[in-house]
Amino acid sequence: MTEERPADGRSSGDGYQVVARRYRPQSFETLVGQSHVAQALGNAIKSDRVGHAYLFTGARGVGKTSTARIFAKALDCVTGPTIAPCNECDICQSIATGEDMDVLEIDGASNRGIDEIRQLRSNVNVRPSRARFKIYIIDEVHMLTKEAFNALLKTLEEPPAHVKFIFCTTDPEKLPITVRSRCQRFDFAPVRTHEIAERLSEICQTEGLEAEPAALQALARRAAGSMRDSQSLLEQLFAFCDKKIAVDDVYRLLGTARGGTLLKLVGLLRQGDAAAALEAVQQAVAEGVEAGQLAEQLLGIYRDLCVLAVGGSRELLSYLAFDEFDEAERIAKEAGLDNLAAAMQIVDQAAGQMRLTTYPRIQLELALLRVCRLPDLASLSEAIARLEKKTDRRSAEGVSERSAPRPTAPSRPAPAVLRQDPKEQATPAEPKAVAPASTSRSVAQPESRRDAERPEDETRSAAAGQEAGPAVMPARAAMAGEGAGPTGEELTAKKPLLPDEMTDAKAEELWREAVALLNDSTGECASDFSAVAWRTPSRLVVKLRGSYNYERCVRKSPQLEAAFEAVSGLRAHLSLECDPDAPAAPSAPAPKSRKQREQELRQQPMIAAAIAEFQGEIISIDDPSPRDS
Repeated sequence: MTEERPADGRSSGDGYQVVARRYRPQSFETLVGQSHVAQALGNAIKSDRVGHAYLFTGARGVGKTSTARIFAKALDCVTGPTIAPCNECDICQSIATGEDMDVLEIDGASNRGIDEIRQLRSNVNVRPSRARFKIYIIDEVHMLTKEAFNALLKTLEEPPAHVKFIFCTTDPEKLPITVRSRCQRFDFAPVRTHEIAERLSEICQTEGLEAEPAALQALARRAAGSMRDSQSLLEQLFAFCDKKIAVDDVYRLLGTARGGTLLKLVGLLRQGDAAAALEAVQQAVAEGVEAGQLAEQLLGIYRDLCVLAVGGSRELLSYLAFDEFDEAERIAKEAGLDNLAAAMQIVDQAAGQMRLTTYPRIQLELALLRVCRLPDLASLSEAIARLEKKTDRRSAEGVSERSAPRPTAPSRPAPAVLRQDPKEQATPAEPKAVAPASTSRSVAQPESRRDAERPEDETRSAAAGQEAGPAVMPARAAMAGEGAGPTGEELTAKKPLLPDEMTDAKAEELWREAVALLNDSTGECASDFSAVAWRTPSRLVVKLRGSYNYERCVRKSPQLEAAFEAVSGLRAHLSLECDPDAPAAPSAPAPKSRKQREQELRQQPMIAAAIAEFQGEIISIDDPSPRDS
């Protein structure tokens, strides 16, 4: 394995090179975690199918720029093109240090303007001085401006034969689709935790230091898939420790809590011991652990416990150490998936709020107290279930008591809200609980029965009214659901009206029914009228109070015509007039007092049962919003 470092750990110059640079991969074989990319590029070289533009995408520190340098060495090595560059010739060594004149590395963040791209275009046609190809490696290419991308498009699509482009970016979606479509894209995956730990172990052996496996595992988990981040953390430990890296040193340096401490905290939360949980947080903070970091670690532990709760394998775990698996499996089995998922959501919400507050520790402690109360929340759900059963039982008893004094009353089905299928009407349904008899003698007849008794021409008219507009049927359904629709004699079957039989009084009555179907602002404006008249052959004249009502109804005249046709069976032409001098409509009835509204609420079975179950009181009464009504 070839490494870019001398034996004494220093660079060839006078300065010290950091670990991430000294142990940078120099060949496809030493590239960690990106075997799929190495295989694809190696096969392209073997089969002489090397493209002119490549796009390397992925998170930070996963090997994009290192792979670009290896690929450039493979193409320009004196023994190449080859999948195994020699790393000994002048070209390979100069490419490894980023000093080769034919392999140009450009920082897209600082060279993002159109002037730099114009200079690049002017130099593209110049042949390489000594290498086989002139290769442009543009890092963070998504930082280029729109004008710079447009200037690069033509050159990128048809570059000279001796030019290759390699773009590296952490945010490929910011690149124009015209640029992405001209490149071969390779997605670099995050490096797996065990691969990072193995690489760190090799570095420690080369440096002559001893490291505990648990310490390297903790570093690998903290790196979150970034090889460069793990090597930077390892270098901090080189300066922090003497000759041996222990797991306690890692936790102290990173400011994180030990895995055993986190599992202990989860156990205390599971037992509902809030005082002990707060003491564990105090101890962790005293050891230098930040509250935000503790919340993130706790969230990761809950994630792994959820994986174990559903029967996931140990390979899916990301935050638990090897020596914690048995204890974690026991906790996951005892807690159950529902409790773990609920606790995970609470901690996740707290972690998000902690980034926005100046008191993150208080937010964390509040979240832990809520987790301790999860068993009580479960009992609350059981209480609600019991409350619903009591409400159903009281409702059934009330129905029996109200219906008992009327044994001679015939059993009649309740009025239907929606239309039923004619086949269902032919088979009478078995009577269920008998509804209390209404005080009105004109009981509403089921709408399905009225349809069956209605003549064929009226049925067709009603069907045409239903299909007249999409706003009519929802309004009618909402009206029927609220109990605001016509009742009594208004629901009895009537013969279809002819235009000659229509009078002004009948037209006004039908107009009121039509606007009652529209439960929106149009219905309110249309109901504020001063006069309704019928003009032969089929013209309905409505005078509205105020210019606002007039303008609103004029815009919605097709909807109003459809509603009138639905209630009358007549297709009429609506003629609207503005009557600003008409007297104002009568004011709405005075609102009910709080005492009256409270008495009405106490008579509702659900609220009465809730007050009796929880010994509660009615503190406030909020009016329903228009959306809820």
